[in-house]
Parts: sequence; C-alpha cells; structure tokens
Amino acid sequence: MAPKAKPAAAAAASQPPPTLEDLFTTLNRHINSSSFDNAVKLADQILAVAPADEDALRCKVVALIRDDRLDLALSAIRSSRTPPPDFDFLKAYCLYRQNKLNEALESLKTQERTTETMLLEAQILYRLGKMDACLDTYQKLQKSKIDNLEINCVASLVMGGRSSEVQGLLDSLRVKATSSFELAYNTACSLIERKKYTDAEQLLLSGRRIGQEVLMEDNLPDDEIESELAPLAVQLAYVQQLLGRKQDAIEAYIDIIKRDMADESSIAVAVNNLVSLRGPKDVSDSLRKLDRLKDKEAQNFQLASELDLKLPAKEKEAIYANRVLLLLHANKMDQARELVSRLPDMFPESVIPVLLQAAVLLNIIMQEAASFMIRHGKEDDAAKLYEELVKSQGGIEALVGLVTTVARTDVDKAELYEKQLKALPGLKGIDVDSLERTSGVKQVDGPAHVGITESHEEGKNKTKAKKKRKRKPRYPKGFDPANPGPPPDPERWLPRRERSTYRPKRKDKKAAQVRGSQGAVVREKQDAGSSNNSNPKPNQAAASKGSSGASQQTKPSAKSRKKSRN
Repeated sequence: MAPKAKPAAAAAASQPPPTLEDLFTTLNRHINSSSFDNAVKLADQILAVAPADEDALRCKVVALIRDDRLDLALSAIRSSRTPPPDFDFLKAYCLYRQNKLNEALESLKTQERTTETMLLEAQILYRLGKMDACLDTYQKLQKSKIDNLEINCVASLVMGGRSSEVQGLLDSLRVKATSSFELAYNTACSLIERKKYTDAEQLLLSGRRIGQEVLMEDNLPDDEIESELAPLAVQLAYVQQLLGRKQDAIEAYIDIIKRDMADESSIAVAVNNLVSLRGPKDVSDSLRKLDRLKDKEAQNFQLASELDLKLPAKEKEAIYANRVLLLLHANKMDQARELVSRLPDMFPESVIPVLLQAAVLLNIIMQEAASFMIRHGKEDDAAKLYEELVKSQGGIEALVGLVTTVARTDVDKAELYEKQLKALPGLKGIDVDSLERTSGVKQVDGPAHVGITESHEEGKNKTKAKKKRKRKPRYPKGFDPANPGPPPDPERWLPRRERSTYRPKRKDKKAAQVRGSQGAVVREKQDAGSSNNSNPKPNQAAASKGSSGASQQTKPSAKSRKKSRN
C-alpha cells in the first residue's frame, strides 16, 4: 500500500503553475524594489516557458545593467535570435559604461534619433573630447525641455574652452547659476577659466550651502551628503591655491584625502592638486599618494578602472604627467622612461607626452655633456650646465656635480649650493678642520709598501665582513685609569742589552775599548747579531700591529731599524 502524501505537498501539487501575467507582476515588483538578482532569475523562468518573449528578455537585460553586470547584459543581447529594435540602444549604453566609446557610437548609428539616443550620443562625444559635436547635439535638445540640460551644456562649454559663452547661455535659458549646486559648480569652473577667482569662490560657497539644504531635505545621511558635495570642496581648495593661500589649500586637500568620504574622482583630483602644489618637496610621500590611484592588479602605474572611466582625458593626463615629473626628481629613470613610453598612445592628440619624453632624455644628455666638459678641462661650461639642471630639475646628482665642479673655481658659490645638500647621518661629530690639518702617513715605494697595503685591504674586508664586539679594556689589579701615573717604559719588552739606556760592564780594557770615529759606539757582538737576524724585532712587530688601522701604514725602512738599535 503506497504511503499517503502529506497535506502541504498534496496542496502544492494540486495548485496550477503561475500564469505569465503573475510572473510579470512579480518581476515588475522585483525591479521596482531594486532586487535585480531576483528579477534576473524570474526573467529566466519566464524565458524557459516562452523563449521568444521580448519583454522578458528586455527586463533581464535592464536588470543586469542596473546590477552593473554589463558583460552578462551584452551576452544576453547578442544571444537573442531576433533582437528587438531598441536593443542596439541598450548595447550602446553597455559599451558606453565600459568606456568602449567608439563601438558605442557605431551602435547608435542604426537607431532613430530620439531624445534618449541623442542624450547618449552627447555623453559619448563628451567622453571622447569632441566638445563641438557634443554642444551641437545639446543645442538640438534644448527644445525638448529636458530637466537640468543646462548643467551638461555649461560643462561642455567649459571643457571645450568656451567659458566666455556660459553667461550668455544661462541668460538665453533664463536660468540662474544658483538654481542647483551642480550648475553652480560648473559655472564656477567657467569663472576659474576666466581667472575670476574671487567670484568663483563666492559661487562655490553658495553652491555648497544650497546642496546641503537640498540633500538634507531628501533625508540623505551625512556621509552621502559629503560625498555628493566633495567636488565643490576640492574646487574650493583649488581656488584658494590660485588666490595664493597655499597653506589653506594644502590643509583642505589633506583633510579630503584623510577623511576618505569623497568619490573616487574627487579624491584623485585632490591628490593630483596636492602633488602639483608641493612640487619637488617630499617626493616620496607624493609618489605614495599617487600609488593610491593605481590599479592594484597592474604591475606598472596605471589608473584604476573606475577613475579611467570617470575622469576626463585632461585630468588623467595631468596625473600621469605629475607622476613622470616626480620620478625624475626621485632619480627613478627606469620607471620614468617606462611610463613616458606609454603616454603617446594614451593621449595621441596631446603634445604633453612628447615634452615629457624630451625631459627624460634631457636629464641624461645634459649630465653626460657636463661630464664630457670636465674631462676636457672646461669646468666653467660644465658648471653652467649643472646649474641649469639644478634650477630646472633639482636632482641630487646635478647638485653634487655642481658643487664639486664650482669648488675648483668659486669656493663661495660652491658653499652656497652645498647648503642645499642634506647632511649625511653620523657626520655631525667629525671635525673637518682637524682632518684637513692632519699631515697623514708617508708612503714608501717598494715591495714592503705593497705587502702592507694588501694586508691592510684584507684586514679592512674582514672588518666589513664581521664586526668585532667592543669590550671594555682590562686593567691590572689595583690600577686606576684616572691616575695612571708615569707612562711605562716603551722599551720594557726588549732585552736589557738592546735598550738605549744599557751600558756594558767593562771587565777588561779590551771590552771597553772604543773604536771608530769620535762619538760612534760600536758593539761587535750586537752588530753581528743584528746582521745575522733577518726577522723584524719584537718592538717593530708590536708597533706595526698596534697601528694597523691606518689607511696607508708602511713598514720602517732598513735605515730606521738600524737607528732604533743604536
């Protein structure tokens, strides 16, 4: 006998499957509640029942786009056997979001010129930097009464170098610059281009106040309000920089970067402006700040994909250019050459990459020319080249070359530039004047000198390889280092008969007989012993051992040894 089915399972089995109308109602509810993942799953469920349903496929594509899964949206569009006519527009939008701008523009050519297609076309042209064509499209859309169209029109005029036309456009549209904080920001940018910095500052302050009021009415949290108004904060700091209030600008940039509550593009602009304001000062910290904008997966410096999509070409070029200049100041020539080699392909219509390539080569060519002049005795010409390099580049190598070259002809000028060099650690306790007064150690030619030099170099290498532990000197029992008393006899290690104070006992007249010229003292036994003994005396070995730290230690000559015995 078969087991009885459970009541709940039996009731579910008895219910009919949901109709397409019910599925679409649930799908619409998922999309309105921004539950895009569930919307995609439900659209796939509808397509399993009705594979040719265009509405279900369109809902799936839109849900994937809203969920930022652009690759899957493009795959869904291309997999359709009979795509609807508006799918080319959705395809163009996906390509635009992926920054494939030329492909997106091609996809729009097959579409009818409606308000939606013309708006997307204008945004694509804006990204491509084709401002004249972009403005022409926006002018055609002015009759369509699109909300906030003036914001994009003003931005296009500023980016196209036509800031002087902004006020005329606002007058023709009968719109005030303070009607929205976005329009206030774009209009302030036009005033900056026209060098009306004070007016721009006042407009930015008004725009920030308007933005705070509007966004607070929309019940946005504080962090989102700050993120929305971050572009105005960065632009205010830039105006302070232009007005000469550099310290205020630096503090504002640092505050924006540290708080990290702005959008990626605003932080990138703040970092770039801070780096340009500092210049060659604190190059290492500036490079670290630019590394924050780098794509984490890329081996070489490359902007993150989010910044590459959002930033205009002009701002991206400024970031890369500042990176190259910082690498030149840091004397990282290999990284500078690698980065500058990629810039012409990234910005083909700009002259900046070519100028940066020339700068990289000039940091090399001028130094080589200066070295060539020094080798051929033209110190004055070499000094001029080094001085020009220091003023333009500020590199350490150029500064060192200038100091060493000018020191031969103009000591005062060399000392003036020498003050710009950073002091090396550990040199504060060295008295340079006493070192200059030191006579040094005499050098003696011959095989003995060579042997001592080789042994000195060998001992020097051993010292580098293994550092000896410093130990406290051991004194004899009862010895007081503070009161050492008279110095010990330096000849105390010699046999008594070899000391200078030794006087032999004259047991007979023959032993005491003096021979030779007046004042000469000859001891036959002692001379015979010294002539037969080829090894150095113990006192000489001890003296050589005790002074092995000298840089050019030499052995006493044969003449000096003979004197030490008499």
